[in-house]
Amino acid sequence: MMEPETPDPIRLHKALSAVWDTGPGLARLAAVNHTMLGRRFMLTAAIFFAIGGLLAMLIRAQLASSDSPFIGEDLYAQVFTMHGTIMMFLFAIPMLEGLAIYLLPKLLGARDLAFPRLTAYGYWCYLFGGTMLVAALAFGLAPDSGWFMYTPLSSRAYSPGINADVWLLGVTFVEISALSAAVEIVASILKLRAPGMSLDRMPIFAWYMLVVGGMMLFGFPPLILGSILLEVERAFDFPFFDPTRGGDPLLWQHLFWLFGHPEVYIIFLPAAGAVSTFLPVFADRPLAGYRAVVVAVIAMGFLSFGLWVHHMYTVGIPHLALGFFSAASGLVAIPTAIQIFAWLATLAHGRPRFSIPMLYVFGFLFIFVLGGLTGVMVAMVPFDWQAHDTHFVVAHLHYVLVGGFVFPMLAAAYYWMPHLTGRVPVHHLSKAAFWLIFIGFNTTFLIMHLTGLRGMPRRVHTYPQEPGIELFNLISSVGGFLMTIGFGLVLLDVVLQFRFGRPFRRDPWRAGTLEWAMPTPPPSYAFASIPEIAVRADRLEPARLGPEIAAGRGYLGFVREGRMETLGVEPTTGRIEQVIELPRQSYVPLLTALATGAFFLAMMAKIYLLAIVALVLVVALFLLWTRGSGSKVDVGALPIGRGAAAPPHFESGTAPSTLAMLLTLAADATLYASLLFGGLFLWVSAPDWPTNHTPEPGLLLPVLAILTLALAVFSSTKAVRAAGGKNMPWLLATAASHAFAALLFGSLAFAAVPDRAEHAVSATVFAVYCYAGLHALLGVVFALYGAFRARGGYVSERRNLDLQIGGYMHAYSAAAGMIAILFGWLLTLLGGPGGME
Repeated sequence: MMEPETPDPIRLHKALSAVWDTGPGLARLAAVNHTMLGRRFMLTAAIFFAIGGLLAMLIRAQLASSDSPFIGEDLYAQVFTMHGTIMMFLFAIPMLEGLAIYLLPKLLGARDLAFPRLTAYGYWCYLFGGTMLVAALAFGLAPDSGWFMYTPLSSRAYSPGINADVWLLGVTFVEISALSAAVEIVASILKLRAPGMSLDRMPIFAWYMLVVGGMMLFGFPPLILGSILLEVERAFDFPFFDPTRGGDPLLWQHLFWLFGHPEVYIIFLPAAGAVSTFLPVFADRPLAGYRAVVVAVIAMGFLSFGLWVHHMYTVGIPHLALGFFSAASGLVAIPTAIQIFAWLATLAHGRPRFSIPMLYVFGFLFIFVLGGLTGVMVAMVPFDWQAHDTHFVVAHLHYVLVGGFVFPMLAAAYYWMPHLTGRVPVHHLSKAAFWLIFIGFNTTFLIMHLTGLRGMPRRVHTYPQEPGIELFNLISSVGGFLMTIGFGLVLLDVVLQFRFGRPFRRDPWRAGTLEWAMPTPPPSYAFASIPEIAVRADRLEPARLGPEIAAGRGYLGFVREGRMETLGVEPTTGRIEQVIELPRQSYVPLLTALATGAFFLAMMAKIYLLAIVALVLVVALFLLWTRGSGSKVDVGALPIGRGAAAPPHFESGTAPSTLAMLLTLAADATLYASLLFGGLFLWVSAPDWPTNHTPEPGLLLPVLAILTLALAVFSSTKAVRAAGGKNMPWLLATAASHAFAALLFGSLAFAAVPDRAEHAVSATVFAVYCYAGLHALLGVVFALYGAFRARGGYVSERRNLDLQIGGYMHAYSAAAGMIAILFGWLLTLLGGPGGME
């Protein structure tokens, strides 16, 4: 195939814009571009932050004096629950997602993320789910059991309305966005980089986000599972958390903090990654200890999953376990310290410039180090027993999260704002804003440590009229309002920069990373051509690279038949592997998110038939996403410029979608493992085990299910190997096998587990069988879709991407089903009469 001609820079810009730009008006609802979606994520998160801040002001107004009648007990419970929920789920996580979505392709030298429609779908799920939660507050139906929704307070007996359902379903809806972003981020970092950018040349921010993406994949599923189980308990009276029927409220705490503690680091690490990116720019030297920082970040990711009991010291954990988790909690200070010392060493060996971002960096270091020190204090079991559930913990939490996330993100905002706007500020409100926020924050929360040490519990709307406590609370409230004025000045400063800022040419900070080698504000296609990277990606020369990229002297400096193309590389070396054709603008992600929202609303209204219809619609719309992808003929290697060629992604054998499928299954497996862990945890710790209310799976149906699943795997393997032809019978056999397996699991769940509401052993086995049956149904969908694609001519020996992805799903469904059979037998044996106590 002939290589398309590279036009002059102006014509190249116009040709790329014609393909990549989003249309005006309603067409903007079809946007899939990462720059636009990243901005939307960040803007929406900022709006939710403002709402959460206003709720915080209501809390401080209520607590400014003892026995205040400002807001009643019920409304206060909703306000503090929503404040925490908004800040954790609707502000912090989506803000970091938005920053990553906006920045990563620009830092990595790609034109977009790997799955633009998934990004758009994630954004709409976030917006609709967040709106659902906030709207509930306006109608007095907001959650009121605390942002961690501990059982039994959130169980139906103590929260009979739909307030708790709003939290469980709304947060799960929003978490779809987080999981979508996690898959997108990890797959994009590993596969979509500029040629030559090996792993050890990646910008440090990409390393941070790679670890964070992995943490999100494994951190969110336990909470999603917990939300599903609690919602099922509330709706159908299944006793997962009811100790009178073999359940245990502590199961919720384990599932919640399996997510909750890693989330602290999920929030902190992107902010630290931003600091590691721009602090060397202002120090005028590369980051000291780049490799040590990478190792420290990976270590934090691992350690964060071993600390969840850190939040449960007072619930009756055995002393040996307390010692282990206490030591692990202290251990995490080591990788944190490595990063802090690397930043200090960078400053010490450089020639620091004290611009506004650096002012916030120093504020971050001061506050976060204090939060880290109190973190070591509460990591020690004896001290934690004294301070647990007091305002001391509230103060520690805010020092860590505001110090570790908000201050670095404000620094990042001032650093990258010229990139978003194409302007640098001419007004100077930023310094006054910083000092108001810094002083206001410390006035609010430093003294709150003392309030807590004097014994004031958290989550109460009134307190006794004691001189010390009342004065401390009044000072905290004054500080809170001072901080709010500071955030108001930041907002005004940003608006002034957008409106009156001074345009600049390129790279105003003299940085060494790739995002400054493009015009600002950035065009929709990011790079007119993709550069070759020969050195570490924080030692580049944007001023020199920019004109070369704009002139099309890199790879793909042309438009091929109106396609949106970028390059895919081998993950470790950065060697060119494939040309990735990205999907065009589409309304389908929006429609899919609307159908998903209909499912959650129907669940909330307990209209289950409508929920099933909505779920089927969601699956159908997802299948629509693939329309127009692939090719009906083998294409072969495509010219990519500079005398090189690469195959299209669907002929490469290593397309990003195969990696995305494996990542999705990893998250799915985490949820499944959490469910199995829950069953075994109940057997070990819950009262009323063993019981007479046990399942009766027998032998015939389970053995048939195992044989059927084995047949599904065999036929799907044969289908992939016969991709050149004659694969249709094998695909149909795979679909039939999965369908029969789904029928068998349905029979097991409903016929062999009759006492589902009587005891947790039956409820757990029922849930495991349902999980296996649902995955067998997914196996049917994947097999029939493969057959549809094969019949349409989209599958050949070279073009077998659809069957390859389906093969992963079939193997996982079969493995999950076989484990379900074994687990059903095991739990029946352990939980039945004569079982082991």
